[in-house]
Amino acid sequence: MKHVLFRRGALVLIALATAAPNVRSAPAVAVARGPAPLPVQAAPTRGPEAFTFATAKYESGNWDSAPLVPTNILHSVAQYTSIPVASQGVLVDLSSPEIFRFPYLFLTGHLPLRFNPQESANLKAYVERGGLLHVEDHSHDIDGGFHKTAVAELRRIFGANSLRNIPNNHELYRAFFLFPEGPPTTSHELNGWGDGLVHENLMGVEVNGRLGVLYSNKDYASEWNFHARNKRFQSVDNTRFGVNIVVYALTR
Repeated sequence: MKHVLFRRGALVLIALATAAPNVRSAPAVAVARGPAPLPVQAAPTRGPEAFTFATAKYESGNWDSAPLVPTNILHSVAQYTSIPVASQGVLVDLSSPEIFRFPYLFLTGHLPLRFNPQESANLKAYVERGGLLHVEDHSHDIDGGFHKTAVAELRRIFGANSLRNIPNNHELYRAFFLFPEGPPTTSHELNGWGDGLVHENLMGVEVNGRLGVLYSNKDYASEWNFHARNKRFQSVDNTRFGVNIVVYALTR
């Protein structure tokens, strides 16, 4: 059993089911609902509940650029694992103590990013107390405004040397499905959209030996932002890596 990093909040017991030949099964593990709230910002306790895909709403930029992602990832988590999931995702204000209720927080956009003081403080506390922040550049452009400002903001909040390349043998790539070559390539990379590059690594911030921030310039936001009825036409389900990220957030 892996140790629990969250200090408060109810525990739920989940079992990861084998979904396909290339799926790595895992034993039942104790999983905390979310990182502990700040002492002066205690969030209401609801007890054990299903995994909820939380999307961050922030003051600058366009936080709502990928509205179909939550439903698609929730559907895949339910399809491939035995993790109970909520019927839909939720939107949480980054400056609100509500973010501390969720173990996984998705943040994306196209436009330049600047966190206000409360958002910055909440993000730092959220990660330090056990949450996984997933930041996704929806532009897939290393010269774009979102990428440059997001990287600068994460380094401002977590330290100049905190954001580093994640090695492609990281446990994130075997948390459920196996990705032996690291992060799966997106169709936007292959089609030359954005900066026209295939990015070999994701970036992250580690806290106490655990990945607390996941930063991606591969544009999974576009890859996962499709109408659910079209999923059956895909030769490879591109949400499988999203399942890995969720499983990692819940078990690590």
